[in-house]
Amino acid sequence: MTIPRLVFNDGHSIPQLGFGVWQVPPQDTARAVREALAVGYRSIDTAAGYENEAGVGEAVRDSGLRRDEIFVTTKLKSTEHGYDNALRAFDASMNELKLEQVDLYLIHWPKPHLGLYVETWKAFVRLREEGRAISIGVSNFTPEHLDRIVGETGVAPALNQIELHPRFQQHALREANARHGVLTESWSPLGRGRLHENATLAEIGRRHGKSWAQVVLRWHIDNGFIVIPRSVNPARVRENFEVFDFRLDADDMARIAALDDPNGRVGGDPMAP
Repeated sequence: MTIPRLVFNDGHSIPQLGFGVWQVPPQDTARAVREALAVGYRSIDTAAGYENEAGVGEAVRDSGLRRDEIFVTTKLKSTEHGYDNALRAFDASMNELKLEQVDLYLIHWPKPHLGLYVETWKAFVRLREEGRAISIGVSNFTPEHLDRIVGETGVAPALNQIELHPRFQQHALREANARHGVLTESWSPLGRGRLHENATLAEIGRRHGKSWAQVVLRWHIDNGFIVIPRSVNPARVRENFEVFDFRLDADDMARIAALDDPNGRVGGDPMAP
């Protein structure tokens, strides 16, 4: 099964469904990524802050797949903002991954209290110009943060990875992404399991012969988001991949839209220190 790809504003593209390794223990990461690649995933999302880049790189190198068949994303550690710090941190991530290039490099959090995210973004632009990071983007940036980096550098991120799930749908931020031609990628796409008892999702799932989680992942895909579910359970990893043989109809989408809650955040606040 070929996963659909979405095209960035820089002309490169990313698989719409990927495999996330947040909270996967370093000693389990290579095994988990190998299993995901065997199922058919071709996009892996890690971060310096996850402390498991080495396992991702090991699995990619040992996969038997061509390097250009696997899309690898990593992210700048939030303690490494600033132009020179960001360049050094990128080198450290590449040393962990032991790869020649990364497909996508993200500023993990804007950390606005530091006042360095524009300077950091300028370092990212340099990395892209040098070809070391094929595409560059951000994570957890608000509309204000996006406006500022684009306004001061003229370079829009390829992607903004944000908390996004049916209980926290972030319409204003999605509109800001679209305004700048930035793709939206969803982290914690299943709401960290807090949706598993939701009657609406369960009923939609029964109608399609799918689990509530598959319904939610299909909701992300049908909305045009990139989605990166995480699991270390092989059966769940495969289940999360099996979302391309059905579609949600307009009634399904309307019912899920009604689940939005402005207080539905389950992760960190981008404006926090």
